[in-house]
Amino acid sequence: MGAALCTVGLGGFEGRRASSLSRGEAQRVALARALVLEPEVLFLDEPTASLDPESAAIVEGAVRRLGDEGRTVLFTTHDPAQARRLADRIVRLVAGRIVGTVELTRAGGSAPPPPPPPWG
Repeated sequence: MGAALCTVGLGGFEGRRASSLSRGEAQRVALARALVLEPEVLFLDEPTASLDPESAAIVEGAVRRLGDEGRTVLFTTHDPAQARRLADRIVRLVAGRIVGTVELTRAGGSAPPPPPPPWG
């Protein structure tokens, strides 16, 4: 658990009581708990919703590192800019139906990134 807590910027929190954590810390602990299981695919529903900017940046950094390590992460967001920062592929859903997809090239890749999706 210690390594997973370090991944989300909470190294040393192993002994902290859940009731003493801020909302951002609690959300990051939840992500760490999921990482301990080493899932093949990590599903995250609005992982930065209601987080302060510092906590959101830490969570985004963790998600990005997981992708860089070759882990599959699926996440939902209402923030198109966040999707462009973190994703290799964006799938836009409306009323449960796919209405568009965009393949992105990560920084350092061989091709320039595509223009932003037309919906945001």
